[in-house]
Amino acid sequence: MANDHHTKRSPSINPERLKDFGEEEYLNGDIKTWEMKVVGCSETLLENAHDPTYQSANQSTSQSISGLLRFEDISAAAFKIHCGVQKTPCLYSRLSKQYGMDMYLKKEYLHYTGTVKERGVLYLLTALRQDQQRKGVIVASDSNFAMAVAYHATELHIPIFVIMSTNTCPMRGKMCREYGAMVILYGTTEKETQSHARRLAKENCYLYLEEEDSALYLAGLGTLGLEIYEQVPKLDAVIFPAGAHCGLLAGSAAALKHLNPHITVIGVEPESFPILQQSLKMGKPVTDLVCSNQRFYGDLVASSLGTNAFHLTKKLVDKVLTVRDEELLLAMLRFLEYERATVDAEGAVGLAAVLAGKLPELKGKKVAIAICSANMDLPTLHQCVDRGLTLDHRVCKFIVQLPDGSTELSKLVELLSREEARAQEIQQEHLFVTSDLFTVKVTCTVATREKGHATQVRNALTERYPGIIWLER
Repeated sequence: MANDHHTKRSPSINPERLKDFGEEEYLNGDIKTWEMKVVGCSETLLENAHDPTYQSANQSTSQSISGLLRFEDISAAAFKIHCGVQKTPCLYSRLSKQYGMDMYLKKEYLHYTGTVKERGVLYLLTALRQDQQRKGVIVASDSNFAMAVAYHATELHIPIFVIMSTNTCPMRGKMCREYGAMVILYGTTEKETQSHARRLAKENCYLYLEEEDSALYLAGLGTLGLEIYEQVPKLDAVIFPAGAHCGLLAGSAAALKHLNPHITVIGVEPESFPILQQSLKMGKPVTDLVCSNQRFYGDLVASSLGTNAFHLTKKLVDKVLTVRDEELLLAMLRFLEYERATVDAEGAVGLAAVLAGKLPELKGKKVAIAICSANMDLPTLHQCVDRGLTLDHRVCKFIVQLPDGSTELSKLVELLSREEARAQEIQQEHLFVTSDLFTVKVTCTVATREKGHATQVRNALTERYPGIIWLER
């Protein structure tokens, strides 16, 4: 957890190497956190390297874990990180009665950085050898993983550099700086950013970290499964986010299936980016799936799938399904209204599957849902809420032509008032050229309570104005 008394080493950097980090960031005063020494880095990087089950944090994900991830590894991770990562609540949801099952929401978005990935990151960082901790680590991402590394590396007094592309959401960079990382903006693509980070890591002997599926990282994430099992007795099923980074699903499945093989483990991912589902069908990780809406999906999408996590998922997970964008948006809206939580797509994806009626076999069962992230930027979140209200028939829009005059518009407003619909926006446009003179086109946006009320308002308006045009979703 955060310790205000932590002190950071005095900064020092050679101005001649300014071009290596990016002139804009240096001039803004951001390169002022850590001093790195350029020394050899061929030594083993992890304290646990003698254990064949563990992989070095910078090894390729193509190396597989020996057999399945050991339960002892997950138990060891839980013991190691319990002082640095809080035990989040797993509470009964008020949505349970509406959907005919006992739903328990594991609120992982309550971690300091708003993401479950703190579990894997902290265990990974504490496993580094002390000499590597002194040298520092570097990541090239604006993901939840990067924010978790920024925070916990700072707490452990490990120098941390975060390389982000120049088109990254400004708030992501701001948060990483506030956690204690030195943030560098470089490149316009993921490839450029990662290439720059690797070059800096090689030149300065920083450890380059990716969100891969090493045994250490999976074991840390798997501690979530331990907590859920402890918090919800007689559990029937657990739902996790899946997608490209399915380490949480794989690691938690390893813990849950060891404790009770009869617990059903389910993964959920976006319908427009079904990377895990397609990988399971092909029998190997898909590497060429492309997502065009990463701003909305966040950490659910990536260019490739980890090999170790894939094989664990294939062996241990009972079901992987997909949800549509509309279902995700409605789930985010339900969280906001019923749980007072502003979760993102990764946080809402598990509940979306239940709300969409895609898990009828869980009726009458005791189900836990992992709510893993709440890190969507505010402009995108605002759009998602507005879109969700429209999909939920809580906002309607129509166009009607009225005789030009204040009395006719007043009558329209009175009709809406009688039907208990609240006018949110009314726009008038005079049609002197394209229609009859002295006619005005009125575009009106109204708020309604729910689908039945929206239908009632629509019928009343159509009866009064037969030529009304409804703007569909």
